[in-house]
Amino acid sequence: QVQLVESGGGLVQAGGSLRLSCAASGRTGSSYNMGWFRQAPGKEREFVSAIAWNGGNTYYAASVKGRFTASRDNAKNTVYLQMNSLKPEDTAVYYCAASRVLVLGSQTSRYDYWGQGTQVTVSS
Repeated sequence: QVQLVESGGGLVQAGGSLRLSCAASGRTGSSYNMGWFRQAPGKEREFVSAIAWNGGNTYYAASVKGRFTASRDNAKNTVYLQMNSLKPEDTAVYYCAASRVLVLGSQTSRYDYWGQGTQVTVSS
């Protein structure tokens, strides 16, 4: 089992930045690919970003590409999502997830473990 805990959410004005963290514990290891997803009220959970187990490959949704950057520090069992130029439409609960599937992907079904989420609110 892997436990994931997100932090770093909050309220920010449009154009601002936040950095989310996701700390892993339990049967952790650097072999998990990690993903970030978000869910706005009344909407389905959507893919935001994924990062390979070694940090060597990343993948972003079109809506955040160029503004968000995923990174990881395997020594700290922590994954990060740097979010810049935030927009009101980025408002959502953000979740991190761990995947044992070898290929990075955007489908929620690829991910085996999920955190509880952290709220990000962007005001206009």
